Amino acid sequence: MTAMSENLDCCNNLKEVKAVSEQTDLGGEKLKITGLCCANCARELEEELNGLDGVSATVDFMNMNVVLAASSPEAREKAIYAITHFEDVKIVTESQKRTGVLKEHLDEFIRIGVSLLFFIPALVLDVTGIGYGSLALKIVTWVMFGAAYIAVGYPVLWLTVKNIAKGKIFDENFLMTVASLGAIALGISGSDGFMEGVAVMLLYQIGETLQGIAVGSSRKSISQLMDLKSEKATLLENGVQRTVNPEGLKTGDIIMIKAGEKVPVDCKIREGESALDMKSLNGEPVPRDVKAGDEILSGSINLTGVIVAEVVREYKNSAVARILELVENSTAKKSKPEKFISKFAKYYTPAVCLAAAVVAAVVPTIICAANSAFIWATYSEWIYKALGFLVISCPCALVISVPLSYFYGIGRCAKFGILVKGSTCLDELALSTIAAFDKTGTVTEGKFSVKSYTDERTLRLAASAEKLSSHPIACAFDGAEGGLTVTDAEEIAGRGIKCVCEGKILLCGNAKLLKENGVVFNEKQSVSTLVYVAHGGEYVGVIEIDDTVKGGVAECMAALKKQGLSRTVMLTGDSAARAESIAKEAGLDGFEAGLLPDGKLDRANELKKGGKLLYVGDGINDAPVMIAADCGISMGKVGSDAAIEASDIVLVSDNLSLIPKGRKIAKKTRSIVLQNIIGSLAVKAIIMALDIALPAFPLIVSVVADVGVMLLAVINSMRTALLK
Repeated sequence: MTAMSENLDCCNNLKEVKAVSEQTDLGGEKLKITGLCCANCARELEEELNGLDGVSATVDFMNMNVVLAASSPEAREKAIYAITHFEDVKIVTESQKRTGVLKEHLDEFIRIGVSLLFFIPALVLDVTGIGYGSLALKIVTWVMFGAAYIAVGYPVLWLTVKNIAKGKIFDENFLMTVASLGAIALGISGSDGFMEGVAVMLLYQIGETLQGIAVGSSRKSISQLMDLKSEKATLLENGVQRTVNPEGLKTGDIIMIKAGEKVPVDCKIREGESALDMKSLNGEPVPRDVKAGDEILSGSINLTGVIVAEVVREYKNSAVARILELVENSTAKKSKPEKFISKFAKYYTPAVCLAAAVVAAVVPTIICAANSAFIWATYSEWIYKALGFLVISCPCALVISVPLSYFYGIGRCAKFGILVKGSTCLDELALSTIAAFDKTGTVTEGKFSVKSYTDERTLRLAASAEKLSSHPIACAFDGAEGGLTVTDAEEIAGRGIKCVCEGKILLCGNAKLLKENGVVFNEKQSVSTLVYVAHGGEYVGVIEIDDTVKGGVAECMAALKKQGLSRTVMLTGDSAARAESIAKEAGLDGFEAGLLPDGKLDRANELKKGGKLLYVGDGINDAPVMIAADCGISMGKVGSDAAIEASDIVLVSDNLSLIPKGRKIAKKTRSIVLQNIIGSLAVKAIIMALDIALPAFPLIVSVVADVGVMLLAVINSMRTALLK
């Protein structure tokens, strides 16, 4: 009968899961859950799921979801059963995902309220002594204390029993059960009341509820921070307006964005002018003026005029989708402090329980043996001290505050358009000591333009030839007048383009191209890129192409040096003369020129020998270097998909000044994490020492200290959300 009911329960769970799961690029489906009380429980659930055959899972306590990958339907069924039978965890439906604080914690509020209703009058009777004036009043006092205890304690007691049955002993439920029941037992045997045992459980539940509210508040604040998505878009079809979901838009669709509306997907303006509020993307308060031809990012808010735009990227590839996805999945990559705390909590609690057993049994036995007598009062005193050990040993302050700090830090970075893929990436950004940069599109604008040319004929011939080229330099001739008929075009890698124009061979490229084709000419010396033109075997002229340094790059380099970076260098395939000019203008310490992709990788590995390497790039050829670097940063707006995929951090607006801002947040976040770790352990050590050293050290102080440390650590973590 039991097996049948469990199978039916599991089938119901599977039906529910089909309606709420979603696919994720982490390699599985994402399930929203509720009822996970702490990060330590999340670790235990993750270990349980990964212990199942054919199941791989990541449990994210901060976002309250499980990313589940199963090798078969049977493995998935076992995983769903494990999730829904782990303590009070449930898989929530879409309508249950957003609830208010009152509704979310209603059960806890009711239990605490009922407990206080019985506890306060019982406490008055106990403290004043009135409750022990007669047997009837004594029974009434005990009954009220008992009712107060059961009201808040029965969920903890029940979970303790369930967990022990599963072989899970050393968790906070077990600790509080032993501590509270032990205090009650000692109270009954040693005095006329057991107020302290009830107070232990009541304060613990109040602390747990406050912790849940604080963590829930942090989740909501991050959700509000990431409230970028537009719920609808206005599609124009043959002049007719139709409201659609942004996910339904396709590349090439024409949409209308009215004043006050969010930009639903990345698009290019075809008609209209306006000002965009981009605070949610880059943190900048000044609106950006846009006009026809400008590309605008999803998540921006149209402030003034009506815009007609063409979709350039579908929703799943747009800026807003990337931001939401990266922040949602950011806790999957855990930093060293997080991994340390997870392992620490796993062994720390059993170790403290063992120490408590020694305090409760071994120490009083030694004392009694020394006095050659069994003294119950001695055992009672040391058992009481052991209970204090158990209470203060609860690792909640650490296992919650550490991931919470990183969660806030990642969310704060996202506020400024700095997308961090995980806490380990945030740590590496904080610890980097050397920074290397690609040139084109990273340090420079990546938009080539004609700086000078020999004469109009030279420019016209070059413009006619380059319209057939896919090389980035060809874009420099977009505005130039060509118009000549060109055929038989051949693009020669590393040289330029060779074609036929007016019945004669037209060469357009670097000096090597002309030399290899026997053209006689004088090479020009310039830091700019030179494009030589020859027609019919005769030299025509030369064109200088330039790429300007991005605004604010020099300030960025200076800020990074102030933050402790020992060296900033540029790695480029460009000429040494051009690289030197750019490096000097950008305020870089040095450069390496003439590098092919494998040369960049070799040089990056050399730089890593001097410290942790931060690499910033945007092209496909930068992807291998980003993977090799300790922290890779890509340009989200102009960067290639390969670079964005390989990087640890993505800059939405391609603004290098975001790097020192992100590094400042990363360093502060790491500092707050270390404060929480050291502070929590220090307070616990002090309370343990006082518990042993002082006679009759109140158990209630241990409870207050444990709850207080946890709340202080959470509040300290919230400071990360205020970083600038």
